[in-house]
Amino acid sequence: MAEEAGMFVVHQTVGSVLCCKCGIPMAPNAANMCVKCLRSEVDITEGLQKHVTIVHCPECDCYLQPPRTWIKAQLESKELLTFCVKRLKNLNKVRLVHAEFIWTEPHSKRIKVKLKVQKEVLNGAILEQSYVVEFVQQEHMCESCSRVQANPDQWVASVQLRQHVSHRRTFFYLEQLILRHGAAASAIKIKQMEQGIDFFFANRSHGVKFVEFVGKVTPVRSRSDKQLVSQDSKSNNYNYKHTFSVEISPICREDLICLPPKVRSSLGNLGPLVICTKVTNSIALFDPLTLRQGFLDTDQYWRYSFKSLHTSRELVEYIVLDMEIISPEVNVGGSRFALADAQVARVSDFGKNDTIFNIKTHLGHLLNPGDYALGYDLYGANSNDDELEKYKGLVIPDAILIKKSYEEKRQKKHAKARPWKLKSLGMEVDDKAKLDQEKVDSEYEHFLKDLEENPEMRLNISLYHNEEYQQSEMASMTDGEDAPSVPLEELLADLELRDDEDEDDSSMRE
Repeated sequence: MAEEAGMFVVHQTVGSVLCCKCGIPMAPNAANMCVKCLRSEVDITEGLQKHVTIVHCPECDCYLQPPRTWIKAQLESKELLTFCVKRLKNLNKVRLVHAEFIWTEPHSKRIKVKLKVQKEVLNGAILEQSYVVEFVQQEHMCESCSRVQANPDQWVASVQLRQHVSHRRTFFYLEQLILRHGAAASAIKIKQMEQGIDFFFANRSHGVKFVEFVGKVTPVRSRSDKQLVSQDSKSNNYNYKHTFSVEISPICREDLICLPPKVRSSLGNLGPLVICTKVTNSIALFDPLTLRQGFLDTDQYWRYSFKSLHTSRELVEYIVLDMEIISPEVNVGGSRFALADAQVARVSDFGKNDTIFNIKTHLGHLLNPGDYALGYDLYGANSNDDELEKYKGLVIPDAILIKKSYEEKRQKKHAKARPWKLKSLGMEVDDKAKLDQEKVDSEYEHFLKDLEENPEMRLNISLYHNEEYQQSEMASMTDGEDAPSVPLEELLADLELRDDEDEDDSSMRE
């Protein structure tokens, strides 16, 4: 400001002194020595570790933090850098300023870390110095990996998931939930059984944690048991094998249910014929004739433990002949419904008879004359249900429609691969399990169609781009434009590290 005002200002200059050792001019400091001479006189890295041995498990890529903790860390990651710095002793005598990796060959079993430290030396002068610490990896398998290598079947806890139904749609969805949340990351083996899946763990705590996860996403009941394997009476040590038997509710989405009288009264006289619209840790029930909804939690269901009147495998295809809306569209539980009177006929009856059914449906906002729908044929079904017989004088409709059918529009659209795919668990198939592969493939295809039709189901699972899908197939996408599909913005990139990519990276580094 003085210069702006036109005043004369004396410029201050920093004086220089001669180094007491080599005599070169330098900025004055407390030691009156230049940096080179100061470093030759004082070594602040003296007494600090330059070579450290660390224990590495080659199977699970973990590092031992004494005494018994194993930490999982990738090469040149923040976790590994933190682990290496914490292994250094006497580092509290200096001030750590910076730490970084120095690249080494991956197969050299050496990790080099460059550290920059500061310390107060002669007469209060602060000296900064860099040095390299070499960490030598000593290969040694951790306890869990050594147990698996010695005997892969040597498990401590087993979780047996079972559902007593005639399809595997629940396990397809549960598999995606497990992958999304990494619930089975600690499983040493997964085996596909005839009516479920078995998970094997090396620790009991891992099995308990997995059972808790399944209980949060599906209505289950479980019981546990243990078997003594070995004991040491002198040291009072006992080794057990723990087994958790988990039964999943047989009620599935789109099932038709006849509620027991006590359950119906507890839900405010809902139904008694209701549709299951959603299954989490509770069961969502919907009355298609009154557009009312109710919920059953896990304890309420297992208290009565009823079964479905008809399952989704018994759905029959209908064609809509006429549709008349009788009530305005409403929002129930986040979904839109409209009550309507409809005239429908079974597709299988075309050319055989002229049977037409006049029914009520909750899909008035979706269906138009000429559309196809899937529903339950109660007119021709032989229902032997104990709960249904308790309602005397109940008028049963000829048919109950469940959802709109897009089968014809899908035939051209999905003649080739889908633009998206799902990941799967690495499961072994039990030799004793009698699995019909054609039936499993058909059920899996129905599960993929359900994902396309129901955006709510896709919220909790991860869908990935399909690399096998070619851009030239986009021309076929014009066929069946009304058919539901997965938007591209919902797909995730499938990141995979390949050997050829690693070779390219190594050549670039060289």
